[in-house]
Amino acid sequence: MAAAATNSASEVEETLARIRSHNGVEGVIIMNREGATLQTTLSEEQTAEHAAMLSQLTSRASNLVRDLDPTDELSMLRVRSRNREIMIAPDKEFILIVIQNPHIGESS
Repeated sequence: MAAAATNSASEVEETLARIRSHNGVEGVIIMNREGATLQTTLSEEQTAEHAAMLSQLTSRASNLVRDLDPTDELSMLRVRSRNREIMIAPDKEFILIVIQNPHIGESS
């Protein structure tokens, strides 16, 4: 059992490293469905701020999708502003959040 947990932890670390290697990625948060942070690459203050708001947004978006079609479920939520892009991928147990600057790599 411990070997499986170690293998799973290393897979999570590899996935986080791969996501962070993309241009413009500023942070990654992994939370449980209740909004508790499990892993983060942001500061404690930034994580708390983002996790609280994005957990609520994800819950409301999931409810909206379910209300519109009870056979459907939210698989991805993308919010883009002028300065940031936030991608939220909810799963049955976890929520993956990637925050990036969409302008990195753009030519001016």
